[in-house]
Amino acid sequence: MQKVVLSELDTGERVISERVASVRSVALGFWIDVGSRDERSDRAGVSHFIEHLLFKGSRRFDAQEIAETFDAMGAELNAATSRENTVVYARVPDHHVETALEVMTDMVFAPAFTEVDQEREVVLEEIAMYEDTPQELVHDLFSEAVFADHPLGRPVIGTAEVIASVSRRALAGYHRTAYTPGNVVVAAAGNLEHDRLVALLQRSERRAGAPARAGTRVRRPLARLPGPGLRFQRKETEQYHLCLGATGISRSDRRRFAASLLDAILGGSASSRLFQEIREKRGMAYAVYSFAAQYTDTGVLGVYVGTREENLAACVEICVEQIAEIAAGRLRKGELERAKESLKGRIVLSLESTSNRMSRLGKALVTDTELLTLDRVMAEIDAVDGDELAELASVLLPPERLAAAGVGSDEARFRAAVGRASSSLVEQAAA
Repeated sequence: MQKVVLSELDTGERVISERVASVRSVALGFWIDVGSRDERSDRAGVSHFIEHLLFKGSRRFDAQEIAETFDAMGAELNAATSRENTVVYARVPDHHVETALEVMTDMVFAPAFTEVDQEREVVLEEIAMYEDTPQELVHDLFSEAVFADHPLGRPVIGTAEVIASVSRRALAGYHRTAYTPGNVVVAAAGNLEHDRLVALLQRSERRAGAPARAGTRVRRPLARLPGPGLRFQRKETEQYHLCLGATGISRSDRRRFAASLLDAILGGSASSRLFQEIREKRGMAYAVYSFAAQYTDTGVLGVYVGTREENLAACVEICVEQIAEIAAGRLRKGELERAKESLKGRIVLSLESTSNRMSRLGKALVTDTELLTLDRVMAEIDAVDGDELAELASVLLPPERLAAAGVGSDEARFRAAVGRASSSLVEQAAA
């Protein structure tokens, strides 16, 4: 039985924890309900920039003190920004929880926004690194191909133009608006009692001068899905890097378990169709996989392949062929059952990590997604049948819905290859 406990503080901040008495550590996470989709175009990348600046000093601790405190505990401290949320997380020995909470609370609620110009250069270098990494760059291009000029189509990391010019005042103002208690979830998993967590957190927030209760921010929904697009960036690379896919489903959609199984069968493992057909049988790629992401009101589902010029068109044809096979209900013997067992096994193994348990709690709460028991998750996976999988593939990934993005040396060759998947997409892009 799960030992999950949930509280809401007077400030509106929510706290959720799961006690795991068999370990001597605690994973902590401050989940903030703000990400790149919440930014205006002239503020693209500020959520990620602020994530960096949280480590550069707070009201009570400078950057070196933050680093030395966690190093002295043998602890891990990190952060991440996505399209819909930001998280600052740590894993610490259980007897150091109080110290960790003290520092993390000050970082989250009282950043000093010092060293803005120095960290600005770090983020600009990070953007340049992504630009020089085609297998990463193509995913940002693909988001733009799927979502066009909607914020979901922009890189989480932002643009060099915005990062180079955004002021300290603008950053601090954005932080005040987004990092209010009502938009924050604190999650923990490990050897810790919930009541003690709440007491330590309340004391830490008083010392940090955390803001009083404020209303939660309402995210603007995606009013209308744009049509599929095509994006290409020319680079002198040895391979072509291609993403092909379409909008998917939201995280609350009842079909999300079928979507996970579709991802697994299509390209999610070494026994998946694309890995076997493209890499193992034909040797046409080293990296080939499918991917999926789910947001508040939509999602994305696609495939990636990196291959040499002479194999590009054939790889696209194989991707489309395998999607069509699944959509037609032509599953191979034991394929769905193997995917189910694989997915269930990965979930069980992931829960041996307190960090993964904490992430599961925090992400569910900050996204207002139902937190299902492990037994319920397993039952939902087992309930998916071949007809449901086929219907989902036919609805989400027919040729007329496909968007495409590529990085390589010749756009004409890329367009010719994509035309094997959707001639209308290439014709529309050329018009």
